[in-house]
Amino acid sequence: MADSEDFASVWRAAAEHAIAYRQSIATLPHRPDAGYSELRAAFDDPTPQVGDDMASVISHLVERAGPGLHAKTGPRFFGWVIGGSHPAGVAADWLTSAWGQNCGNHHAAPAAAAAEEISARWMLDILGLPGTCSVGFVTGATVANFVCLAAARSEVLRRVGWNVEANGLFGAPPIRVLIADDAHTTVFLALQMLGLGHDRVVRIPTDNQGRQSVCDFAKALDAGSGPTIVITQAGHLNTGGFDPHAEIVPLAKAAGAWVHVDGAFGLWARCSPDVASQANGVDLADSWATDGHKWLQLPYDCGFAIVRDGAAHRRAMTAAASYLPVETEGERDPSHLTPELSRRARGFATWVMIRHLGRDGIAAMVSRHCALARRFAAQLGTEPGIAIVNDVTLNQVIVRFGADLAAADGDTATDAVIKLLQAGGTLFAGGARWRGQWVMRLSVIGWSTTEADIDISANAVIAAWRQVRGRNCRDTA
Repeated sequence: MADSEDFASVWRAAAEHAIAYRQSIATLPHRPDAGYSELRAAFDDPTPQVGDDMASVISHLVERAGPGLHAKTGPRFFGWVIGGSHPAGVAADWLTSAWGQNCGNHHAAPAAAAAEEISARWMLDILGLPGTCSVGFVTGATVANFVCLAAARSEVLRRVGWNVEANGLFGAPPIRVLIADDAHTTVFLALQMLGLGHDRVVRIPTDNQGRQSVCDFAKALDAGSGPTIVITQAGHLNTGGFDPHAEIVPLAKAAGAWVHVDGAFGLWARCSPDVASQANGVDLADSWATDGHKWLQLPYDCGFAIVRDGAAHRRAMTAAASYLPVETEGERDPSHLTPELSRRARGFATWVMIRHLGRDGIAAMVSRHCALARRFAAQLGTEPGIAIVNDVTLNQVIVRFGADLAAADGDTATDAVIKLLQAGGTLFAGGARWRGQWVMRLSVIGWSTTEADIDISANAVIAAWRQVRGRNCRDTA
């Protein structure tokens, strides 16, 4: 067993490695130096028979992992909608690991439970959601959607006299699920896991920004009856667009439906006066899923399942056993709000980040990222052959190269630009298929991204496009 000096020196060494990495992140290529097969070979030693000392193991980890690390916390990472793991949140997360608090219940980890309760209250206030909502601290929006939809399933069946927790879905009244055609894949995964199916849903057509059509939604809603769950989106993963909640939610509620909002990143638009109007009506819903490791800049893993009806939330999630303490009135038991009995104490880092940034800091960050996205789009849009495909109303920009080319040639050109950028490493951007065409997605959401980073990135994108365009011109000459 290691003595206190042994582990103290190892922790100091790990901290020094971490600090050095983050201090150099802005100058690192925005790509890994090695791929999966190379990293697998680097880690693939025979099963250890005799253990190594801690210092050696940590040193080997740093040496082997380094080439395969993606600079996702860097200022020019635009590949997916993920935040930059703010240093304050990382520091709290280090302490969380060192403290080793299993946040299963409030008696076993009172400090962790208290941090969750207070940070949840702050978050509801900042997001402008009812202060009486219950909040489960989960891994991310994927599980948050699952938890919220489990509560929805429980409640809509309870209203027609069915106890799904006790009796399952065998013989239960069927549940209608209305969902946008462009909903995020993780929402369909949640429906799959809950036994509601990803193919038996009613898919609502969307416009060119991925927003549900109110007319088509109303027709679909009127076409059926019985227990109904409506799923909307606040912040489309490609366009950043919002479903028209101010119109959809009242229609759904009048029909007795439960409305769930997938607001993985877009829910935080409610913090910013500049873009909050896009989320009008979101607060009328019954549940909301959002991430902490996106706009709140928390380290992985952290997300929030927010439910208006706390009883439905607890009914769907509570795990009871004789050795577990019973929740008493006025006390919030974390184990009644998530599907995990054993989990890390995510409330510490959440408390630290909200305390560090404050309401004004979060609002300013959201506004700044949206302005940077507009700056990015404006610079790219001036270059011949580059088309900005979406209305840049939030932090998302989708780009098409070879706008004057045939569809297949435009796909090839767009893919070629993305590959050049990823190989170069000045920035990282990814691709996606949107409305039948290949596009490049740019998600501006890292806390450290500046106007200078946007300008550097825009110049790199334009240079890559000119290189691809020049190559195409030579090929067709």
